[in-house]
Amino acid sequence: MKRCAIALFIALAVAAAQAQVKDRAVAVEQTEVVVTVTKVDPKARTVTFSGPKGGVATLAVPPQAQNLNQVKPGQQYKLKYVEAVAIEISKGGKPAAAAAEEIQLAPKGAKPGGTVVRTRQIAGVVDAVDYTNRYIAVRGPKGNVLSLKAADDVPLEQLSAGDRVSLTHTEALAIEMVQQAKPAAKKGN
Repeated sequence: MKRCAIALFIALAVAAAQAQVKDRAVAVEQTEVVVTVTKVDPKARTVTFSGPKGGVATLAVPPQAQNLNQVKPGQQYKLKYVEAVAIEISKGGKPAAAAAEEIQLAPKGAKPGGTVVRTRQIAGVVDAVDYTNRYIAVRGPKGNVLSLKAADDVPLEQLSAGDRVSLTHTEALAIEMVQQAKPAAKKGN
């Protein structure tokens, strides 16, 4: 049941990016990994994880999460991260930005986990284009620069620094607790 919910969540995140910029190119990247909790800071509401290759990351836990007290060092969680970018090439217009966030968390007392989907719509100015690696850097209305991978069917050759573009950037993160292996029983000598 939980796997179906995560798959549905990821499909909805991608569909959200596609629906918000119709008939435009969409690039989607998905990553799935099992991580181990190394530190929990209840006051700061953060959890630090180590990944399978030794990388360390800290995740801010939303205030709505009710099961942070159940998260302990040594526990393992499956993380799924999906990033979808829809790019529309347009000329003219003013820089603008809008954002939305949707959070679904496990009920109180259930295994810790949940999903977060963040969607940003940005109209800005192209700062740089990496034609070889297919990245575009866009400066938003507050001067912040967002660098994103463009799908193969986005005609990057039509873009150059100074052009205005519209894009929708959707990030989705799903977390579920992984069943931990039970320790082997010790044999007596």
